Amino acid sequence: MLLLQALLCLLILPSHAEEEAATEELAPALVPPPKGTCAGWMAGIPGHPGHNGTPGRDGRDGTPGEKGEKGDPGLLGPKGETGDAGITGAEGPRGFPGIPGRKGEPGEAAYVYRSAFSVGLETRITVPNVPIRFTKIFYNQQNHYDGSTGKFYCNIPGLYYFSYHITVYMKDVKVSLFKKDKAVLFTYDQYQEKNVDQASGSVLLHLEVGDQVWLQVYGDGDHNGVYADNVNDSTFTGFLLYHDTN
Repeated sequence: MLLLQALLCLLILPSHAEEEAATEELAPALVPPPKGTCAGWMAGIPGHPGHNGTPGRDGRDGTPGEKGEKGDPGLLGPKGETGDAGITGAEGPRGFPGIPGRKGEPGEAAYVYRSAFSVGLETRITVPNVPIRFTKIFYNQQNHYDGSTGKFYCNIPGLYYFSYHITVYMKDVKVSLFKKDKAVLFTYDQYQEKNVDQASGSVLLHLEVGDQVWLQVYGDGDHNGVYADNVNDSTFTGFLLYHDTN
């Protein structure tokens, strides 16, 4: 009986050695048999591969890559809606003067309003409290002064300048300039014995059409020293400065 077992072991050992070598080539990580087993232990056939395990967790983010090249421009989008008006900016600096324009066509000549007179006294006889009649005409082209009455008649409304220059002799002089029956200017000069004196006055007056202006001696005959001869004049002058535009 013992002899028969020894023969069986001799027959089995070479085959087992070959299988073990093949198994080591196919499965080098095979777990060695537990210690204490007999030398005639036979390894089992390798099993089928196991199922795939569950996916592992995401790894950490990698380092950023290099910046890529600039891409081609995209297609032009549709026109957007008009936006709200912005805030007005600050005024810019003043620009340079422009080129002068062409000379315009000559305009129509403006109408010139004229009204003027300058007259003198021819006789020394004057009557107090009535207009002095200056009959020596220096200028009266528009005939707005009437020598028969001694009055100036306004034909053009506007601003006028009046002046008078009186030679005083033999008596004192009191004269006044009247506008529409109202004295607006007074002049008094006291005669000096054996001497010829002068008295004068001037004023600006606004006149309407139909207004009258004149000079006259006021008071009694003791103040009627208005004088004129071939070498001494007493004059009365007036003219329009500018007419009303209304």
